[in-house]
Amino acid sequence: MIKKITLATLLATTSLMANMYELKPVQITKNITCFIGDFNPPMKSNKGFVSNVCYVDIGESIVVIEPGPTYNFAKQLNEYIETHNGKKVTQVIATNFHDDRYTGASYYKEKHIPIIAHKTIVKELKENPDKFNRIPKVTTKAEYVKSKVVQPDILTDDKYIIKGTKLNIEVLKLSKSSNSVSDISVYIPKEDFIFTGNTVFNGRFIKYGKYSTIDNWIKALVRLQSMNVKYVLGGHGAEYDRKSYKNNLDYLKILKSSVKKAYENDADREEIKEHVKDGQFSHYAHYESISKGNAKTYYDQLEWAE
Repeated sequence: MIKKITLATLLATTSLMANMYELKPVQITKNITCFIGDFNPPMKSNKGFVSNVCYVDIGESIVVIEPGPTYNFAKQLNEYIETHNGKKVTQVIATNFHDDRYTGASYYKEKHIPIIAHKTIVKELKENPDKFNRIPKVTTKAEYVKSKVVQPDILTDDKYIIKGTKLNIEVLKLSKSSNSVSDISVYIPKEDFIFTGNTVFNGRFIKYGKYSTIDNWIKALVRLQSMNVKYVLGGHGAEYDRKSYKNNLDYLKILKSSVKKAYENDADREEIKEHVKDGQFSHYAHYESISKGNAKTYYDQLEWAE
């Protein structure tokens, strides 16, 4: 009797782990399927799944865009892909070093599936071990099991091409940095689609952090604008139309001009947000908490630049 109960418990636990995340596919094109992350930061309800993840059928195999937040997330996605496509994942692309999109690389590393990332990710991973403390706090030990920081296998620079029998994928560096230095985008010309990672935010307010560079971020978005791609999916948010990047570009231009002007007029750091007229973006989730930090971060960068 005890053995039967133990076996039943084991099977139930295994089933739970296999379906830990609610994966709802969004079919962007015939060959591109995406899953939209929660608009909130990592918390118990989303178990760290807050960044968008996609996979691309290149013909003979599947390429995944973003490893995801945990080993178990990547495992569940891989099983979903094999069940629904009958093909193996042969590469996974990580668009930056953040825990919510990178920690799942531990699963692909175990399966000897090459992890592709920009060469600057090595430095960012080394300098930011604390970045990987968030998701263990919102998951159980069983949910986070085997999740760890691993090194990528293929390091890219300005451009890297994955060739398939059906279509090719171009891994692009739109500028030297945007939200992070290691930010890259994934462009699929035949599908007129680009996944921009944290170069574009939708659904939640854009985050300007310590690794962000406002001029280069604007440069990346201007380049994206010139590409005139039909489907533009950011790292956060459900929008993927041609203009989904525009609010980001408009906001960064406002942030740059207003903070710089206020700084030059000797505005106090603690009051800098009052000089940023960004109310048109206040409908985005977490606007209140993030917008103040954005203004202070850029203010500090101006101060350190002198």
